Amino acid sequence: MIEPLVISSIVITVTLLYASYRDVKERRVPFRTWYPMIAICVPISVWAYSLLIVSDLRFAFGYILMVVVFCSMFYFSSAYLHLFGGADAWALIFITAFVPLFPVEPLWSYPVLPFLPLTVLVNAVVLNLATPIGLLVFNIMKKNYAPLRYMFVGYPVDGKRITEYFGFIMEDFEDSEGELKRHYISFADAIKRMISGKRRMYTKDLKKDPEEYKVEIEMYRRAGHVWISYGVPFIIPIAAGFITAILFGDIVYVVMRTLGLF
Repeated sequence: MIEPLVISSIVITVTLLYASYRDVKERRVPFRTWYPMIAICVPISVWAYSLLIVSDLRFAFGYILMVVVFCSMFYFSSAYLHLFGGADAWALIFITAFVPLFPVEPLWSYPVLPFLPLTVLVNAVVLNLATPIGLLVFNIMKKNYAPLRYMFVGYPVDGKRITEYFGFIMEDFEDSEGELKRHYISFADAIKRMISGKRRMYTKDLKKDPEEYKVEIEMYRRAGHVWISYGVPFIIPIAAGFITAILFGDIVYVVMRTLGLF
């Protein structure tokens, strides 16, 4: 047990749960949300890193290098590739900086590489896969039909009430001589838009600035229904991934070990 990291883990868990609540309710996590956690965890982290350096300088240097690499990767992925939202990236950066090691041995034992941030990210991705499966079942039960790949990631909403929902628009619309044409946005196109910095249409933007998006809103109303992505904030899987990593360990590692691959 590494006592400073236990304290940091508790503080981070509470902060992540609160940030998840804010993101679900408002679809935004103000940076000030992290202030209490930073105030508590920075001095604790200095204590933890000092203990590591004193006990094993080479070991400490290796982990510090990994912390720098992972923090840089999360920041770059958010700021330049737009693969993470700002709150998601900061959550992963703070987890990496404040709890790079497992504070206690998890129930499923340590993974091959006992670097906690990596396990958190892996667990978050795995747990996030449960949502598409649930969406597919939901769409089938509601008889919401679309190309199969879209039924995993979205669902249709009433075009007249689209500002009441959270999510990204999954369809493009065009008014051609009074006739409304529509087609689904491909995953490749959505990724290209993210990387280029061109934001996909977000329902929150429609609600925030209806005058700017007056033409789009009118087309959505005319369409009758519009498919949107489910819009579950990734910070929720991050919080779940952090908690499961601390308590149980690496989900993928355990599955592979059970299958005899390790």
